[in-house]
Amino acid sequence: MKAMILAAGMGTRLRPLTDRIPKALVEVEGIPMLERVILRLREQGFDRLVVNIHHLGDQIVGFLSARDYGIEIEISDEREELLNTGGGIVKAMPLLFKDDREPVLIHNVDILSNADLGEVMGEESILLVSGRKSNRRLLFDEDMTLRGWHNETTGEFRPESVKEMDGLSAYAFSGIYSLTYESIEEMKKLRGEEAFPVMDYFLDSRREVGLKGYFDSNLHLIDIGKPATLSQASDFIN
Repeated sequence: MKAMILAAGMGTRLRPLTDRIPKALVEVEGIPMLERVILRLREQGFDRLVVNIHHLGDQIVGFLSARDYGIEIEISDEREELLNTGGGIVKAMPLLFKDDREPVLIHNVDILSNADLGEVMGEESILLVSGRKSNRRLLFDEDMTLRGWHNETTGEFRPESVKEMDGLSAYAFSGIYSLTYESIEEMKKLRGEEAFPVMDYFLDSRREVGLKGYFDSNLHLIDIGKPATLSQASDFIN
């Protein structure tokens, strides 16, 4: 199985720490978050990885070059232009699908979880979701097909065709999901090759390729991309 680790972010929430090192190399109990994700993926059977880089990307290249994890790891280089999550995935297509058109797991570098990642892989694109507290939630119908998004603070719904919660279930996005070749091809067609967040594709009213949600009631997850949660990471791991 193959996966892409999104590691190109600026890490602005972790400044001033990320003024000198990329977010992906920030350590949790002596192990960089990038390495923790790599080891987790390898443990669950993923043997081909793509890692995108931008901010202080030379450090990530050097870090990976100095280590052998026993699996194939390639770099999708965004050092000249940061492409956000969606644009980064589109740019990495030649690497992700160079040998086959099997689905790819996408994993944010700052997410730690106990997820069974194999459950996110299937014949359709699948978004791992949770019941954790969040003001911004994805909306699914009774078949767990993605229908929209709701901001509980502002009352905003996306896309515009979604007007209310009636008949829909709300879950928090995990930052872990799988995408089929067809999904990414459509993403490229609808959004182009410029910088854009992948959520804009998920919520694009023109999207025709289906997106399913997978809810795991036993999921434990933490986003360690900000100081408050980074300080809690050790307790989460232990």
